Amino acid sequence: MFVDFHCDTLYRLVEKDTDFTKRGLEGHVDLPRMIEGQVHLQVFAAFGVPKHMRKNAATMVLKMIDKMYEIIEKTGKFKLILKGEDIDKAKEEGKIGALLSIEGGEALEGEIALLRMFYRLGVRALTLTWSLRNDLGDGVEGVEEGGLTSLGEEVVREMNRLGMIVDVSHLNEKGFWDVIDISKKPIIASHSDCKALCPHKRNLTDEQIKAIAQKGGVIGINFAPQFLREDGKATIEDVLNHIDHICELVGEDYIGFGSDFDGISSTPEGLSDISYFPLILEGLKKRGYTQEQIDKISHKNFENLIKKILV
Repeated sequence: MFVDFHCDTLYRLVEKDTDFTKRGLEGHVDLPRMIEGQVHLQVFAAFGVPKHMRKNAATMVLKMIDKMYEIIEKTGKFKLILKGEDIDKAKEEGKIGALLSIEGGEALEGEIALLRMFYRLGVRALTLTWSLRNDLGDGVEGVEEGGLTSLGEEVVREMNRLGMIVDVSHLNEKGFWDVIDISKKPIIASHSDCKALCPHKRNLTDEQIKAIAQKGGVIGINFAPQFLREDGKATIEDVLNHIDHICELVGEDYIGFGSDFDGISSTPEGLSDISYFPLILEGLKKRGYTQEQIDKISHKNFENLIKKILV
């Protein structure tokens, strides 16, 4: 049983209009492969790609939200997660939970009112920046070295009030510490890895990992090979190494998965798509993790966080 807190499948479906209900030859995620991978809750990100950063960002995100509703209505296999209690309801109904996220505050187009409107449409998480600067703050690849803007600070406070999950993946380090100072609720890094093992700018320092844990948050391990190994030649063993590092640093209560499937150009050897998730469980067992620890890492940590924030 798995929670995956980040995939970019909605963008792929909007751009290519493929049949999500059939096992495809392209991409990493579709319904048959999700079932094979034992994924019972998937966070679908609506990604405001760079070409929409200053124009039509909200429109592009709305198209992806519409695609999610279309999948829910046509398949009857998903339940939209709006409150924490919906996680257990989805299980009782034999459905896969679907939680809507927005990747990149560009979608707000500088208006806090759009945050509230997206919430009304079912969005329950927001990655404040993609890697570039936007109206909320600086990403890890931005030319500026500032943190959150005044609007970004307002957005974090409003997300706390609404009951939305604040996601710091892609945010630069100064912005990260601004969020730590401002947020009154746990935060997440939905799809980031450990800088101590791979010095990629998208990865988290040990100090950041500790800060997320101290706030009761969760870090989702990203499967991008270049985030897992400096030479990019990653395997499942490297995924397990990053899990080991976080567990050794802060314990097993603050880690989950944020695969970044359909948003990465290649995958670790042995993790070709979402159907291969169970192999990670086998790897954790071989490394001596108990079933209780494995359950926390595979799904319970993110489930508990969702239940805590989405009230």
